[in-house]
Amino acid sequence: MITGFGVTVAACAAAVAVWSFVLAARGREPRRPLLYALGFVELLLVAQLVIGVVLLVGGDRPGSMATYLAYLIGSLVVLPVGTVWALAERSRSSTVVLGIACVAIPVMVLRLSEVWHGASA
Repeated sequence: MITGFGVTVAACAAAVAVWSFVLAARGREPRRPLLYALGFVELLLVAQLVIGVVLLVGGDRPGSMATYLAYLIGSLVVLPVGTVWALAERSRSSTVVLGIACVAIPVMVLRLSEVWHGASA
C-alpha cells in the first residue's frame, strides 16, 4: 500500500465529511456538488483498489490477505450504499448519512494500512 496515496484518500473523504456535516447543520439536503465530491472520493478508492491489486500481483503481501482484501473491497461499497440510502429520502438526515459514510473511509484506509504493514486481524 502506498502510504501517501492512502493519506490523500483519507483527507479527501474527511473533507467531504466535514462539508456534509456543515450542509446538514444548515438544514440542506444533498445536492449535485456534494454528490460529485462523493464520486471523486469513490474514484480515489477505485484507484486504491488498482494500486492494491498491482502490489499483490507484484509479489508484495499484507499481514493478513483476507482482512486486507475485505477492507480493500469493503471501502468501495461504503459510499455507494450511503448515497443510495441518502437519495432514497433527501433530507437533512440524509446529508448526515453521507457524512458518516465519509467518516468511515479514513478509518478503513487506516486499517487497510495497518493490515498491509503487518498488524494482525
